[in-house]
Amino acid sequence: MRIAICANRQGTAPPPHATMHYEAEWDTPSTIEAVAQAVRQEHECVGVIEADVHAFEALRCLRPALVFNMAECAGGRDREGRIPAMLEMLGIPYTGSDPVTLGMGLDKALCNHILRAAGLPVPSAVVVHQGGALPAVAFPAIVKPVHEGSGIGIHASSLVYTPQEVQREVRRIHTQHGEAAVIEAFLPGREFTVALLGNGPSLHVLPVLEILLENLPAGVPRLYSYEAKWLYDTPAHPLDLHACPAQISPTLQDKLVAGSRHAFTALGCRDWCRIDWRCDRHGQPHILEVNALPGLIPAPEAHSCFPTAARAAGMTFDELILSIIETAARRYGLV
Repeated sequence: MRIAICANRQGTAPPPHATMHYEAEWDTPSTIEAVAQAVRQEHECVGVIEADVHAFEALRCLRPALVFNMAECAGGRDREGRIPAMLEMLGIPYTGSDPVTLGMGLDKALCNHILRAAGLPVPSAVVVHQGGALPAVAFPAIVKPVHEGSGIGIHASSLVYTPQEVQREVRRIHTQHGEAAVIEAFLPGREFTVALLGNGPSLHVLPVLEILLENLPAGVPRLYSYEAKWLYDTPAHPLDLHACPAQISPTLQDKLVAGSRHAFTALGCRDWCRIDWRCDRHGQPHILEVNALPGLIPAPEAHSCFPTAARAAGMTFDELILSIIETAARRYGLV
């Protein structure tokens, strides 16, 4: 099968309205090449298309049988859906969720409302738009940008205990990121992420991964923040922040697996997805975020969550990429 890869390569020019640290969501040349090498194991890789304003014409001319979509783009809650929207217009099959699901997943507030309506446990949350009044909130709370990923905009200061701290963090997000802020109830318990692969009856839940927040440096808030992901835990100085499979009770395992399947279906996710959970003070899990376009860093020392869960399930990185492709191809009736 003729397969193209669509991605945003780190080091290329930022698009208009890109927010702070946008490149944390983009892929390195080595990651993109690792995906291309995996594709070549069973298919013809016909090129890597940069996810920019020239992508539509490039895709129209190339017309691959399938696109492996890794494109995060930058700026705006529609950013992850831009390439899938182009592919929908062109009638070209692609891996992963459609533009609507990607937008719902990226918007933390909207995702929270949808999951709550579906009967899933989520933390209480309120949105503060630029110029909006600050609401009364229970403390402690955490303040996040409404549509960022990879820990962008979440720092030690994001955990707040007073109205003055809420005001400071909301102002920071409005100023630095140019978007609304979400104020969520802070859940003090254990944190997990659940990777899913497949569709319908063939939807498979990979081993649950726990984020070992207690292994963060002394004095650092127990948050899986931008610093935790990109500064404290690096290939050069790795922290032991992941346990996969997580050491949890059968009851908690069942709640995470069943809840993740339910969320996958409620949001209309396709092919693959990763769902982040955190427990309250009673040990009950709540969904923090649904990532319908997870990161795929191949190096084990990079501690990329989805590949880590796949390795715990006995899959190599190449097998993971080929499984995503096969899952999408079957959905389109290509195999």
